[in-house]
Amino acid sequence: MKTRRLGPNGPKVSALGLGCMGMSQSYGRPDEPEAIATLHRALDLGVSFFDTADVYGPYTNETLVGRVLKERRDEVFLATKCGFVPGADGRPGSVDGSPEHIRAACDASLRRLGVPTIDLYYLHRVDPRTPIEESVRAMAGLVKEGKVRFLGLSEVSGRTLRRAHAVHPITAVQSEYSLWTRDPETVVLPACRELGVGFVPFSPLGRGFFSGKVRTLEGLPENDFRRGVPRFQGKNFEENLRLVDQLSEVAREKGCTSAQLALAWLLAQGEDIVPIPGTKRREYLEENAGAVDVGLSRSDLARIDSAIPKTAVAGERYSPQSFALIER
Repeated sequence: MKTRRLGPNGPKVSALGLGCMGMSQSYGRPDEPEAIATLHRALDLGVSFFDTADVYGPYTNETLVGRVLKERRDEVFLATKCGFVPGADGRPGSVDGSPEHIRAACDASLRRLGVPTIDLYYLHRVDPRTPIEESVRAMAGLVKEGKVRFLGLSEVSGRTLRRAHAVHPITAVQSEYSLWTRDPETVVLPACRELGVGFVPFSPLGRGFFSGKVRTLEGLPENDFRRGVPRFQGKNFEENLRLVDQLSEVAREKGCTSAQLALAWLLAQGEDIVPIPGTKRREYLEENAGAVDVGLSRSDLARIDSAIPKTAVAGERYSPQSFALIER
């Protein structure tokens, strides 16, 4: 596995990370033994950048990751998040970026993970009731106490990033970014590069869509998160399948899978980009890891952009309720 830095002078991490959310929620029934095996296999392959959050589960994914950390903590660059407050159904219901919540959430995450220090601590979403400066000052206090090494923000605007970075250096911004979600290219990614902040795309495979394995919703579990995503519904789904098929054709000619090609495209967007594809199975982890060896020429990149133009994807990436929790 190759490595990259989060920002020009930031920490070195594996060029591909591992999103751990799906091991505990959103994509069908959890399979804990397979999840643990996948985490160990990731480390064997050199995929050492693990991404979790307190709200995943809720409150179970960090414990799961912590089981592997007990044996192999020195091999992991560990990222987790705070700020979401689960609703009655367990899903994120509100955002709390108050200093009191951040401090309490960090202590709780440390207990669940079973570690004295978190490598990268994100504010999961911006709290509209709390100035970002107050949230970041509280997070900076965690750095001073040795509970956290680096700070990050998730799904923020360029303006908010600049305000936060003026209080304490921000090491990474995490946002959805892929061939079907290119919004960060307009404002947030340029702001990151201006400030020397690394960029961490989540859902780099379009929530599994670019794997080419999701051809119908009938095979998805009833509680699968994607059933409520507009891009997976009705005519949107049919139109987006056509785009995936066009990408798959390019992948066949390159001798790789469509998932590997989608990840290779992201990696080619800049050395400061570190995608964190999520999976709960070893076979998909191994497939994703192969993306670092897929070389793309300028003509390859142009053909991919032609196969999936920026404005061609049909439907929103979130439901209206979920969008209400995102700063745009």
